Amino acid sequence: MTFHVLTLFPEMITEATSHSILGRAIRSGAIQVNPVNIRDFAVNKHGQVDDSPYGGGAGMVLMAPPVYDAYQHVLTQSSIPASRYTVIYLSPQGKVLTQAKAQELSTHKEIILLCGHYEGVDERVIEEIVTEEISIGDYVLTGGEPAALVLIDAVARLVPGVLGKPESYQDESFSGETPLLEYPQYTRPPEFMGRKVPEVLLSGHHGKVEAWRREQSIARTAAKRPDLLEE
Repeated sequence: MTFHVLTLFPEMITEATSHSILGRAIRSGAIQVNPVNIRDFAVNKHGQVDDSPYGGGAGMVLMAPPVYDAYQHVLTQSSIPASRYTVIYLSPQGKVLTQAKAQELSTHKEIILLCGHYEGVDERVIEEIVTEEISIGDYVLTGGEPAALVLIDAVARLVPGVLGKPESYQDESFSGETPLLEYPQYTRPPEFMGRKVPEVLLSGHHGKVEAWRREQSIARTAAKRPDLLEE
């Protein structure tokens, strides 16, 4: 799977995805992350990619032509027609990213992520190329890059070959047909500061362990996220 990221700061994307699981997945070829520098498509020799907003107001707005040209550049590198591309604008106005949405996106061969900056992006290019807007929460960031990285991480780990085993994510919070929070996890030592690992986890009885984990997931969801049980 390939993530094309239209950004003013490609080094943020490259650096953040070069480590840990994402870094290994890129090196193995399970995923590709392709930052595209919007500044390479500036409207003049001064590297201009933004301008003041019509109607006045504070801040600057990313201009439509550089963003559109960066998008067209991605299309020239791909065998996928424009009509089949999912182009996501990371925006606080979008639908909030969920595990179900991440699962859906993980089935795509390629997606394009548009990172806004300053006061946003000229609405005309959003209308022209964007197929959906996604938010990572009801707050505002200084740019779309952190949100793009969150989306890449959430989606990439669901791509076959990125994690060692499908079981690594199938029992996690928000996964499965019934989206419960994950049960508590323990490892060595068996006792820490007077707190012992639950005996059932040391029993070796797989049926009892699974039942305990299910009970813990339901109890934890009821305590921390009762809205999930209501849904």
